[in-house]
Amino acid sequence: MLVDAGLSRREIAKRLAAIGEDIARLDAVLITHEHSDHTTGLPALAKAGGGCLPVFLTHGTARYLEWGESAPKLEMFQAGCGFSVGDFDIASFTIPHDAADPVGYTLTAQGIKVGIATDLGYVPDSLRFHLRNTDLLLLEANHDLEMLRVGPYPWSVKQRVMSRRGHLSNEVASGFIESDLDSRVSTLVLGHISEHNNHPELVRSMGLKALDGRALFTRLFVAEPGVQSEVFCY
Repeated sequence: MLVDAGLSRREIAKRLAAIGEDIARLDAVLITHEHSDHTTGLPALAKAGGGCLPVFLTHGTARYLEWGESAPKLEMFQAGCGFSVGDFDIASFTIPHDAADPVGYTLTAQGIKVGIATDLGYVPDSLRFHLRNTDLLLLEANHDLEMLRVGPYPWSVKQRVMSRRGHLSNEVASGFIESDLDSRVSTLVLGHISEHNNHPELVRSMGLKALDGRALFTRLFVAEPGVQSEVFCY
């Protein structure tokens, strides 16, 4: 399964091949929300699959996507609902972001649970609930507040990013790790890092300090912009 398709189909295929996976073997694509950095490659990806590749997304998100000549096989659901794809039990949950109907996901198979929570302006109580008992967690650490304030974005964009429907700052991500990260998490991936308003070393320093404060032995991995990560095996 692929979660989001913000790169071109060619780039997605290239990165899958780099880890020994064939794009033609995809069984499904899960979409979190309609923003272009999550859906740019989706129409070509679905078309190349002959329109048979299932695309899972909320009803609200589906209304904001354009498919061109023909739409793929859409599996629409209500945010908060769960469903299965092959051996995976998938749960969706609403996240606070400035999109039509954005969701995060947890995917569970063979006793292993993976959580994906990016593109959210703050951490609601519901997120803490959904991310319980997670083994691997991808969490957003989008921006450093001071870098954002003095950075190149227009003030209106800065306000959007800092809002409760924007993106998680390093500070807020740190607070979640210190207070609410489930002790079961064995690998924490901090990602969706802004290229202009953050730096991987700032994120790494923040993450390690927050984990040290909890005396957790969680492994920290920082997903750097434009760099393919390693493969996480369980």
